[in-house]
Amino acid sequence: MENQIKTPLSPSEKNGKVPHAPEYLLVPDSTQADEDSGKLLEALRRKIPLIAGVTAATTAAAWAISWNQRPTYESGFQLLIEPVSLQNQQDRDPLGSAPSSNQDNVSYETQIAVLKSAKLLQPIAEQIAQRYPEIARENFAEKLTIERPADTKLIQVSYRDSDPDRIKFVLDKLAEGYLRYSQKERESNLSYGIAFVDRQIGETRKRVDNLQRQLQAFRQQNNFIAPESLAGQVTGQVQSIAQQKFQTDREIAEMRRQYGNLQGSDGARAALAADGAYQGVLNKLRDLEAKIATESTRFQGDTVEMRALQQQRASLVPVLRQEAQRVLGNQLSKVGSDLSVLETRRQVLDRADAYWNGEVQRLPVLTRIFTDLDRERTVATESLTRLLGTRENLQVQAAQKDIPWQLITPPSRPSQATDSPQRNIILGALAGLLLGSGAALLSDRLDRRVRRISDIKRLSKLPVLGVIPYEVKTPEVLKDLQIAQASTELAEGNAFTEAFRSLYTNLRLLNTDHPVRSLVVSSATPGDGKTTVALHLAQAAAAMGQRVLLVDADLRHPEIAERLEITNSKGLTELVAQSLNPQDVIQRLEALVTVSGGDEPMLGRTNFSILTSGKMPLDPTRLLSSQKMQRLNDYFKAMYDLVIFDAPPLLSYADSSLLATCTNGMLVVAGMGKTDQADLRQMLDTLQTARVPVLGIVATCSNAAAVED
Repeated sequence: MENQIKTPLSPSEKNGKVPHAPEYLLVPDSTQADEDSGKLLEALRRKIPLIAGVTAATTAAAWAISWNQRPTYESGFQLLIEPVSLQNQQDRDPLGSAPSSNQDNVSYETQIAVLKSAKLLQPIAEQIAQRYPEIARENFAEKLTIERPADTKLIQVSYRDSDPDRIKFVLDKLAEGYLRYSQKERESNLSYGIAFVDRQIGETRKRVDNLQRQLQAFRQQNNFIAPESLAGQVTGQVQSIAQQKFQTDREIAEMRRQYGNLQGSDGARAALAADGAYQGVLNKLRDLEAKIATESTRFQGDTVEMRALQQQRASLVPVLRQEAQRVLGNQLSKVGSDLSVLETRRQVLDRADAYWNGEVQRLPVLTRIFTDLDRERTVATESLTRLLGTRENLQVQAAQKDIPWQLITPPSRPSQATDSPQRNIILGALAGLLLGSGAALLSDRLDRRVRRISDIKRLSKLPVLGVIPYEVKTPEVLKDLQIAQASTELAEGNAFTEAFRSLYTNLRLLNTDHPVRSLVVSSATPGDGKTTVALHLAQAAAAMGQRVLLVDADLRHPEIAERLEITNSKGLTELVAQSLNPQDVIQRLEALVTVSGGDEPMLGRTNFSILTSGKMPLDPTRLLSSQKMQRLNDYFKAMYDLVIFDAPPLLSYADSSLLATCTNGMLVVAGMGKTDQADLRQMLDTLQTARVPVLGIVATCSNAAAVED
């Protein structure tokens, strides 16, 4: 018997991996934004009952609360607490400084806290209690709202109550109290400002007096009024001394030259020629010499006349010598005396020059000290003048009775309630819708089951060969496989049947050169629809003219025989364990065929054969991994165009992996809304570790809702 079922394996069928599906079989991924929005809408659609329940509950609660709730009214008024225009701001600034921003002028958070404080509200609450004793300060403050409208200089005061008249009365008292508070605050600020300015005036006046005394003492000590006059005086003295030194140096040089000349012959002659007395004696001597010369021509040398002339001449020569000595001595003495005087003057000028140069060096220091003192005195004087003007301005403002805050919007009596029952119910419904949507999204986030085709693609990176829609009458369809109509009529089936025809077509197109001859259908966990996929895939292939053998390899929990209502006395277990002819165990389904021209259908054989599981063995894994099972698998592929094994869930047993190694690969079934993402990922990791080729993924829908990518 074993020899009869042995057939050689073709090279294309020896555990070779089948290439991935062609690109036109793969559904293109959508953009991330479209995918996220699609997931969101799908999650909300799946959780419509939850959303509806939460919305109904919150709407009912809002209706119940509104039914027993008294109507609430609200009204208010607005206060302008800062000047609107820049001119008003400057008019109110007593110091005349430049206006700053709102944040610098008023801290609105602090001001609102003061308006809500017990110190300010207690007197107002006591006035209100005289007319409405039931209003306590605590309840009064809880119903009061004080806020600042954005980007304004206003404060909005609102009050809520069930009595419109009481609201109007409370707001009137609040407005009066706040305006009175602003007036007192203004008066207090002005009084404090006047006292502060008075203190500053006293301190500034003392400072001005002290600076005046320092400036006066400095002027007296340094003997000048202003740095400019002292600078002119010092500069003039320095220039004058320089000129005098230059002139004195010239005169000293001249005197020294004259003194040297007098000590020489040329100088002596010049000095003697310049002296009148000497020249007079010299002239007399010359005249006498001339007369002697003249008389010598007339008289002899021993004559009385000649002797008289000789005596006169002898007497004039000593006189001439004395005059020469006198003239030269006087000139040297005079020149020496003048030179001494000039040198003394030069020394005096040097001392004066050193003194005034010292004054020049000291002048910048004196100028800086004087300038600093004068500047401080000027600043202090200006501050004193400004403070005096500020005090006068504050005194004028204190005498006025203007209210610094303005009531822009006066209090009014509310005419319409703020919380109508219809509004509360609508708000409750909207809140319920939001809460329900949030709960739905949270529930969907916690649900880790596969929901979309994109989830399968993301987890598996494998082609999705088919998407099986939800079919309500699936049991009847399976049952009718025994008595199905002719194959040509099955082609006109519904979308459920067409999905399996498309699945088989995709399998055939995976590799046209080496078509898929055998495959294992399995899933990660039970209940994903693997048996349904195996049955209808076999039926679709048979309807398309293929010889198909469906093997129920789930030996622990077989379902095919029960679903098709066929006998399971002998099956795969007996075929492997015993020496049986496979054709004696394999059951070939029959169908009702309507013959052309006939009125009634008649039975006919189909291309669809079934090998049930048989009795459950003691060790199914050992049975499926036996050599006999491998030879049977070769026989099946030789006898049939397509062999489909319905195998157990992969994560539960190792049977699927063992079978897949002897086939062209495994077809993984993922139940939409059933299969956990972690289980699917673990299954694919297991197949990758075992080097089991995966043909692709088949997605089965678990309800009537369409699962779109």
